[in-house]
Amino acid sequence: MPEPSSHKSRGAVAGTGMGGTMDLAAGEAATLERVPGGPAGVGPGSRPRSLWSDAWRDLRRNPVFLLSALVILFLVFISIWPSAVTSGSPLDCDLAKAQDGSSPGHPFGFDGQGCDVYTRTVYGARTSVTVGVCATLGVALLGSVLGGLAGFFGGAWDAVLSRITDVFFAIPVVLGGLVLLSVVTSNTVWPVVGFMVLLGWPQISRIARGSVITARQNDYVQAARALGASPARLLLRHIAPNAVAPVIVVATIALGTYISLEATLSYLGVGLKPPSVSWGIDISAASPYIRNAPHALLWPSGALALTVLAFIMLGDAVRDALDPKLR
Repeated sequence: MPEPSSHKSRGAVAGTGMGGTMDLAAGEAATLERVPGGPAGVGPGSRPRSLWSDAWRDLRRNPVFLLSALVILFLVFISIWPSAVTSGSPLDCDLAKAQDGSSPGHPFGFDGQGCDVYTRTVYGARTSVTVGVCATLGVALLGSVLGGLAGFFGGAWDAVLSRITDVFFAIPVVLGGLVLLSVVTSNTVWPVVGFMVLLGWPQISRIARGSVITARQNDYVQAARALGASPARLLLRHIAPNAVAPVIVVATIALGTYISLEATLSYLGVGLKPPSVSWGIDISAASPYIRNAPHALLWPSGALALTVLAFIMLGDAVRDALDPKLR
């Protein structure tokens, strides 16, 4: 009988999906293995993408994220090196120029005390970014630890923490700031940061608690527990990495809220106080002159609104990228 051709001998056998098989030439078998046009991360030899890699890929393609990130990077830059964009001092004032409009070298004009509005607006970014970042880090750390432990261990610890968070939720933030910060005489940002951490951790704690309760019920956690993993390893290695995404989203959005809260408290006179430089202080000082010198109120208010909007847009973009239900 005739021998089969050489290309037949190099063929492959593939299942038909109904229990049978069919002969495939070598080229056809290789084509099936390559899966042309298939999604990235699918096929032999490829590593599956994680939630974080998928989120980063989506963020890089999101114009809202890119725009807000550029604004935030610029704010961070002028917060660290304000002298790179202005050569003046925010405390150099000349009463002879009070309420004057823009002039060469002073594009934003002067406020009621004769201070350069442009210089004070640039230096005010340092205060806002410092307060927002430090308060967010403190709130996220404290709330995540307390909420994560409550969600993991449950029982009496969970019940006690839940009642404590209910008490803190009942305290109005602005009223609490008026009461607590009115007795503080320090001109630094740390009393304001401490107040925000004190009243802000319950929200993150609730988010972290619910996320940990959901994550600890997954099969991989139960399998690790059955294999003898310690509670610390379960919480840090298996639960925390899969429960931290909601905390990051809420903290990112809350950062803009903390910046706005600092400006509000400074406007009311219980946050930062002169000679500190803050957008809230400048807005408060310019309010009586809004008719004669609206520019002194417009620029710090616009900078505050732009900063808060940038962080909120960043938080929305991160939320969309980390939520699998929105894909």
